Amino acid sequence: MSIKTVFMGSPEFALPTLQKLSENYQVVGVITQPDRASGRGRELKSPPVKILAQQLNIPILQPEKLREPQARQQLQQWNPELIVVAAFGQILKKDVLDLPQYGCLNVHASLLPRWRGAAPINAAILAGDEEIGVTIMQMDVGLDTGPMLAKKSMRLTPDLTTASALQALSHLGANLLIETLPDYIAGKIIPQPQPEAGATYAPMLKKEDGLLDFNKPAVELERRVRAMHPWPGAWFEWNGNILKVGKAFISVGKSLGVASRFIVEGRPAVMTADGALVLDEIQPAGKKMMSGQSFLAGNKNWEA
Repeated sequence: MSIKTVFMGSPEFALPTLQKLSENYQVVGVITQPDRASGRGRELKSPPVKILAQQLNIPILQPEKLREPQARQQLQQWNPELIVVAAFGQILKKDVLDLPQYGCLNVHASLLPRWRGAAPINAAILAGDEEIGVTIMQMDVGLDTGPMLAKKSMRLTPDLTTASALQALSHLGANLLIETLPDYIAGKIIPQPQPEAGATYAPMLKKEDGLLDFNKPAVELERRVRAMHPWPGAWFEWNGNILKVGKAFISVGKSLGVASRFIVEGRPAVMTADGALVLDEIQPAGKKMMSGQSFLAGNKNWEA
């Protein structure tokens, strides 16, 4: 279709949506986050959406804030009929929301109204939800509170991490958007208001959200390991050092009557409120992620 569209997004989750949108609509511009210093060398790193937009030869804008005069001027010059947003990371003000004829649509990684906010997948895994999904919604001035056009769900299997779930949902959301847009533009879909019943909020994560509190049940800790992958990562302190946990599983039926909290179950394990959490992958400070067995081979004092 020849409808002039502007896309706003930044991380890998947004890539399938931009790709599909560019194949089906006239994307006149992309707005994404600025390049950021990353890694030990603090070299500037471009957001994934910028890299894809360059490959697609789409004009790019990277404002620190969307309210900057240059950003507003460029947006008005592009004069989009539709704005599509996927994990952009900035709030759109009313003047931007009112600019395009067909409004601003968001590809949101949850089954709204459950898990509005910045970290819906992390929250769903932590809560032990049985299903996750995507919602195509018409944006308003609230935070993920706008009326809904379409939803699609998938099972939240016990092996999914935030990273793997987001990858699956990114394609689910891109396909759902392309399926939904023709009828929406033709006026055949009337956006439905979100019910307030069942509304929950998933705030932005902080590094301390990855801390494993072994006084809690093992099932909660195993979920936290998956929910915090890849960022901020699950972690705890041992012998004055920070250990990150890449993968863990529960050892059922392990007796609580052990002398030490740190035990060996073929791999390093930690006693919790109701059993043992076996650490399948561990990353000591300054080293790469390694198997639990490799970690034990170099740390004979684990049970001490």
